[in-house]
Amino acid sequence: MPAHTTRTDHRSRRGRPGRRRLARGGAALAALGLALGCSPESDDPQTEDAALVSGPSKPSGGQSEFWVDPDSPAARQVAAWRAEGRDADAEVLRRIAGQPMAAWPAGDDPGPTIKAATRGAAKENRTAVLVAYNIPHRDCGQHSRGGAVSAEAYRQWIGAFADNIEDSKALVILEPDAIPHVVDGCTPAEYQEERYRLLSEAIDRLKKQPNVKVYLDAGHSAWIQDRGKLARALRKAGIDRADGFALNVSNFQTDAATKAYGKDLSKILGGKHFVMDTGRNGNGPMPGGDEAWCNPPGRALGKRPGTRTGDPLVDAYLWIKRPGESDGECRGGPPAGKWWPEYALSLARNSKG
Repeated sequence: MPAHTTRTDHRSRRGRPGRRRLARGGAALAALGLALGCSPESDDPQTEDAALVSGPSKPSGGQSEFWVDPDSPAARQVAAWRAEGRDADAEVLRRIAGQPMAAWPAGDDPGPTIKAATRGAAKENRTAVLVAYNIPHRDCGQHSRGGAVSAEAYRQWIGAFADNIEDSKALVILEPDAIPHVVDGCTPAEYQEERYRLLSEAIDRLKKQPNVKVYLDAGHSAWIQDRGKLARALRKAGIDRADGFALNVSNFQTDAATKAYGKDLSKILGGKHFVMDTGRNGNGPMPGGDEAWCNPPGRALGKRPGTRTGDPLVDAYLWIKRPGESDGECRGGPPAGKWWPEYALSLARNSKG
């Protein structure tokens, strides 16, 4: 994937088999008619559960506990479309712009992106959702290839990542695809032990920050079917010291399939909790076909982000992959991670919320 210099560096997700993978600031908010951080929760009936206290803290008043970026690509697009007179489309796109989404720091210095997210969140007593995605030999040279040039470069990068969180509240998704790509053999054998060490060290470094939750990525329900093998790899990477694992990042698997898979994996891991990416799974995965993971048509937004999941093992629904950012140069899309407004509009139009 080409390098990004913005806060929007999301990645494609290549699984095996058959998947992967202009107003600003306050002006954008004014055009949106949104209050910062006041995104609605899922319309589905959900209940609080005492077991969720291990997850992110919840503010009072029914507001989302996660931070809404007022300068996201979706927010800027809403403002631009309003200026162009595309009011109906802008209104539909607010279904994305009004929701909290993860920040993906890009480049050699993650500091500016992290500071913007954590400081914005701290002003409103919210939690910033962050993705650490810079492991060496990332994505096996596919759409999101890249990452740190060496183990030492990664240690410095993850150190800067953690340092810039300071004492803010943050939920970190650690290295999407890194473990599944070891388990499925995509990552060459000579890099695997180093990857385990780096992930384990990253968990320890991030957990030194007082208000950080860490969820190690574990792929999705249609990828690694040998749960025992996946659990062994997660343990080698330090899952026991993390707060849990993440599922369905940048993918489209249904909530039911993801929860069932997560509960099976949790049993093997001694009851570990998990979080789920629900940003684009409202219509589930595209049936069959080549590259069903890459910008599939007919998809929809899923459950809105929040910790009211109604399930004691599911700490949160999250929009980790920002809806509307491309999976890669397929089906007419731009490079992975680039904003694609018409695809975003399709996701929003197809959603039920």
